[in-house]
Amino acid sequence: MKIHEFYRGSANITLNGSIAALVPAVIIAVGNLYYFQNNYIMLFTIPFVVYSFISFQIYLYRLKQAISIDRNMSHSTSYYQSLFSAKHLLVLYMNQQESSVHLFYPDGHQAGMIKKYKQKGFYLFRKARIYALYNSQNQAVGFYKIKKSISLVIEVYDQNKRYLGCFEKDRVSWVKIKKEMLDESGKSIGSVEGSGYFMDERVLNKTRQQDGQLRRGWMPVEWEGRFPEPNTPVLSLAENLSEKDKLLRMSFLINEYFIER
Repeated sequence: MKIHEFYRGSANITLNGSIAALVPAVIIAVGNLYYFQNNYIMLFTIPFVVYSFISFQIYLYRLKQAISIDRNMSHSTSYYQSLFSAKHLLVLYMNQQESSVHLFYPDGHQAGMIKKYKQKGFYLFRKARIYALYNSQNQAVGFYKIKKSISLVIEVYDQNKRYLGCFEKDRVSWVKIKKEMLDESGKSIGSVEGSGYFMDERVLNKTRQQDGQLRRGWMPVEWEGRFPEPNTPVLSLAENLSEKDKLLRMSFLINEYFIER
């Protein structure tokens, strides 16, 4: 998938919503025409018609974006080798029946996706809420298991389902929340800190050096031809991190997009 296909898919979802909103309006209008014949009842169709009209305008806007991106993009294959090789990934959230997070390289090609994991056959994952990180070939390269008790724990597993560590969020006080990352032995390897007013989540190691960041409003100008929304969040991970380390540090995305939203 390329970024223009994502925008086209998003546009189609909005179009479906626009069409669906007309269904109750038509039912009310037809029912009133044949049974009630009361002009005041027709007022109930107004919210549905307004919503349908607005959704259709959004559909046209996103379709226009998709066409513009397609013209600006190079149709060659991406030169990035894997989603772990990229220093920056652009994060786009698709909110539908089953929400998903799409990761794109700066050149507009899809790097991967995070979505709910449904496959069976692994005892540890049965009856658990699991999200999987997929690469551009739709192969699962990591798993995130959510556990809730007093605190929130997101356990991280590699593609072979070996435990790597976890992300833990605990409320210290009414105003302070502690977000910590632990390795497979339970030892702290860093923390996640951010702003409560805008998206700027920073992943820090034990010496408080920055290993990663999810930030909105930072996107370079040269990417705008492929990503027309300047507030598209950008995920940055330190190049010296191993694939295992990056997989573990990306666990905070599960909290950001699937827990806190």
